[in-house]
Amino acid sequence: MTFDLTIPAQLSAALLPDLLLMGGAMILMILAALRPESDRHQRTVGFASLALVAATIASVVWMAMRGDRAEMGGQIAVDGFRWMVDIVVLLGAAGTIALSIEHNVRDGITAAESHVLVLFAASGMMVLAAGRDLMVIFLGIEIMSIAVYVLAGLNRRSARSAEASLKYFLLGAFATGFLLYGIALVYGATGSTQLNVIGDAVYRLGLIDDPMLLIGVGLLLVGLGFKVAAAPFHMWAPDVYDGAPTPITAFMAATVKAAAFATFMRIWYESFYFAWAGWAKPVFWLAILTMVVGNVVALAQKNIKRMLAYSSIVHSGYLLVAVLAASAMASMAFTFYVLAYTLATFGAFAVVATMQPAGQTDARISDYEGLWHVRPWLATAMAVYLLALLGFPVFGGVGFFAKWYLVQAALSSRAPLAFITVVLVVTSVISAGYYLQVVRVMFMKPRPDDAVEPAPVGVLTRVVLAVTVVLILGLGLFPSRLVEITSTHGFRAYPYSPSLGVSLPMRER
Repeated sequence: MTFDLTIPAQLSAALLPDLLLMGGAMILMILAALRPESDRHQRTVGFASLALVAATIASVVWMAMRGDRAEMGGQIAVDGFRWMVDIVVLLGAAGTIALSIEHNVRDGITAAESHVLVLFAASGMMVLAAGRDLMVIFLGIEIMSIAVYVLAGLNRRSARSAEASLKYFLLGAFATGFLLYGIALVYGATGSTQLNVIGDAVYRLGLIDDPMLLIGVGLLLVGLGFKVAAAPFHMWAPDVYDGAPTPITAFMAATVKAAAFATFMRIWYESFYFAWAGWAKPVFWLAILTMVVGNVVALAQKNIKRMLAYSSIVHSGYLLVAVLAASAMASMAFTFYVLAYTLATFGAFAVVATMQPAGQTDARISDYEGLWHVRPWLATAMAVYLLALLGFPVFGGVGFFAKWYLVQAALSSRAPLAFITVVLVVTSVISAGYYLQVVRVMFMKPRPDDAVEPAPVGVLTRVVLAVTVVLILGLGLFPSRLVEITSTHGFRAYPYSPSLGVSLPMRER
C-alpha cells in the first residue's frame, strides 16, 4: 500500500505500530496506578507490557511484509529502514522489561510504572525511526528522553541513582538547546524542517558553503553527539550507566543509542548528503576521538558497568564511521551492526544484573574471579558477549561480521576512508585489553573463599541469556540471511530533487 500522508486517516494507518504502543502504554499507566506498589502488581504490569510489545512487533512485521511505503515527501517515513529499527527498539524494550520484572525487587523498585516508562521511551524511539521532519524528530527525542531521565533514577533508595538521573536531565536539557538552535538555523538556511526538502534546497541552491547551514549542522551534531555519547559529549554516560538500575543501563546503552543513531543516519543521509564536504571532517575527527578516548579510559576501569559504559562510547565511534561513509553499503553495515551490538549488550548487562548482589551498587570486575567454577554457563555466556563486542571470529559470532561489513563500507565509500579504517581496526585490537581481561578473570583465576555466591538466575533472565547467545552464535555461523534482510531494509530514502524530477542515489562501488 502507498500511503498519502496528507490524508489524516492514512497518516494514522502509517503510524499504526506507534499508536498501538502509545495507546497501550497509556492504558497500562492507568492500570499501574490503580493499586499500591507491590512485587505482584509490578509483575502483572510487566507481563502485560511484554504482551503489548509482542503485539507491536507483530504489527511492524505485518506492515513490513506488505511492502507499505509512502509517497515522496511527508513528515514520516514508511520504509524498510524504519521497520528494521522498530524491531531492534522493540526487542530492546522486551529485554529490558523481562530483566526488570525479576531484578526490580532486588533493587528496591516495586513501582509498576517502571515498565510503562520503558514503553513510552520505546514509543519515542519509534517516532525517531519514522521522523522525516526535524520537528517530528525533536518530538521523538523528547518523548524518549523524558521517560529515560525518570528510568535512570528509578531506585529511590540509591543516592547514586538519583545523581545519575539529575546529571542526565541537566546535561540532556543543555544538549536539547543545541539541537533546537541547530534546527532553527537549518530552517533559516533552507526554509523547511522537512528532510527531503532540506536536501533539495542544499542541492538546488548550492548551500554547501553557506555559514548558517554549516553552523546549524554543527549544532545538530553536538545535540545528537550527546544522545549517542560520542566524545567529547560522553562525560555523562559512565556516571549515569553506573548509577541507573542495570536493566535500564542495558536499555540506555543499546536501544537508546540505536534509535539516536537511526535518526542521525536519516538526517545526515537525506538532508545533508550534498553538503558532505562541509561536515565530513568534523564527523571524521569526532569518530576518531570517540574510539580513542573510550578505549583508553576503558582499560583503566575496575567497575564492569563503567567499563561497559566506555565500551558503549567506543561503539558510538564505530557507528560514526557508518555515518561518515554515506553509502547504501554503510546503511546495511549500520543496521547489521546495531542488531549485533544490541544482542551482545543486553546479554552482557543481563549477566551483570545477575552477578550484582542485592542492595549493592558496585559491580567490580574482581567479583567475576573464578565464575567458571561456580556458574560455568553464565561465564560462557558472558565470554560470548564480550567476544562479540570485541569482534572476535567464530566465538564472537555475529560481532565479527558486524565489524567486517563496517570496514568494507568505509573502504568502499564515496571517499575511501583508509585512515579511519586503520584507527577502527587498531582500537578494536586495543579493546581486547579490557574485554579479554574479564574473560581471563572468569576462567583463569580461582574463586576467592570469601566471594559472594551469585544469585540464582530467574526464568526470564535465562530466556534473555539463551536467546541472545543463540542469535549471536547462530547469525555468526549463517550471516548471509541477516545480510539479505539488512540490505533489503537498509536506508533507501536517498536525496531527492523535485526541481530536477529525479532521484539522486548515493554512489555505490
